[in-house]
Amino acid sequence: MGAPVDDSGAGIMSAGERWLVTGANGRLGRELVRLLTARDDVETTAADRRTLDLTDPATSFDLLDAHDIVVNAAAWTDVDGAEKDEPSATEINSHAVRRLARACARRSVRLIHVSTGYVFSGRARIPYREDAPAEPINAYGRSKLAGEQALLTELPELGHVVRTSWLYGDDGPDFLVSVLGRGRRGEPVNVVTDQRGQPTSIPALARQIIALGRAGRRGTAAPGIYHGTSAGHASWYELARAAFALAGADPDLVLPVTTAEYDPSAPRPEYTVLAHTRWAAAGLPDQPHWHDQLVGFLTRRATAPPAV
Repeated sequence: MGAPVDDSGAGIMSAGERWLVTGANGRLGRELVRLLTARDDVETTAADRRTLDLTDPATSFDLLDAHDIVVNAAAWTDVDGAEKDEPSATEINSHAVRRLARACARRSVRLIHVSTGYVFSGRARIPYREDAPAEPINAYGRSKLAGEQALLTELPELGHVVRTSWLYGDDGPDFLVSVLGRGRRGEPVNVVTDQRGQPTSIPALARQIIALGRAGRRGTAAPGIYHGTSAGHASWYELARAAFALAGADPDLVLPVTTAEYDPSAPRPEYTVLAHTRWAAAGLPDQPHWHDQLVGFLTRRATAPPAV
């Protein structure tokens, strides 16, 4: 078994790789910690806001001294909420990232920061390359783009940005868990047809982030932007129908609607399909196809022990 997680910040680590995960109470953070602590050659610190408050300008970053790699999984992820309170989203998604990147730069610590395909406008019809011009159309996207720029400015030699999108996981709640619940009850569900992206499982993203960190430390993964999404692409409607079919529910319960009919508070980009050109250069594989990830997700749910 890997070393136990130290969430107090008190442990000084001496062997193997030394990782720190911020936002460790979030869904991606928990999965990263789970995978890292399963490794015998890794020491892991799980940091939540009590341990390391990135939003406080007075926060001491001494905890970083004992680490080689930091993954910043702390974020404001409420897209509609960001539209109503952009300053708060920007504080978490940009200003806090700048403080963390500066602290890593002073200590020569590698930092992997998780961003989003929502930095793009969604007007493209071919996958966005990592160097495509960013043009966010909502407050969430603007806050995340500012965080990317902060990291790449403050930590150009040791900083990695991993953009992802349409995340779902084994521990819910999220889009898939919600619609599958409706399907099991035989209830219809309205799902938008005019947004296209790459459904990505949290375990697949976490494994790819860990591979990137290790490759970066070996010197085989250059700093900069990577796209951490599944292969292939689908609409939310296609994803829901596929999930219903695989789960034994009636796909015809999934009813098509447009984004305008759904009427979210924040505008959504219609197309957030991301190209994966930099993984091969780093000697790392792409993620599996979104449908294969969906099959794995449903298999895990079917075989998981019941909640106590």
